[in-house]
Amino acid sequence: MSDFQTEMNRVVQGFVAQITELARRAAIDTLETALSRGGGRAKGGGATSVLSVVARGGRGRGTKRTSDELEKLSESFVEFVKSNPGLRIEQINKQLGTTTKDLALPIRKLIADGDIKVKGQKRSTTYFAGEGGRKKKAKN
Repeated sequence: MSDFQTEMNRVVQGFVAQITELARRAAIDTLETALSRGGGRAKGGGATSVLSVVARGGRGRGTKRTSDELEKLSESFVEFVKSNPGLRIEQINKQLGTTTKDLALPIRKLIADGDIKVKGQKRSTTYFAGEGGRKKKAKN
C-alpha cells in the first residue's frame, strides 16, 4: 500500500473507534438514567409507586400480567374504593400511583363479579364498593 492509503486507513480506523466509544458512553448514560429512576417511565420523571411496579410487573411491552399481579391490583383497588367511595378513576390513579390502562382489566372483572359498583359514564364514572365478596384464591 502507498503511504497515502496507509495514512487514510489509520485515520478512518481512529474515527470509527471514536464514534464507537461515543455510542457506548451514550448507551451507558441512558441505562444509568433509566435505572436511577427505578426503571420506570413515570409521568413527570418522578418516583414510581409500589402499585405501578406491580401493575407493570417489570415486564416489557406487550407481555401479559400474571393472575397474581391482577389479583393484587384488584385487591388494592377494592380496598381503596371501600375506604374512598365515589372517586373517579383519575383521582384513584393519583392516589394509588397507577394508570387507567393498568386498572382497566381488573376493574372490568370486579364489576362483573359485583365487587365494585359504578355510577356515571365515561370520565364521570365514580366507583363504590359492591355487594359481592372478594374470593380469596386457594393456594395449592
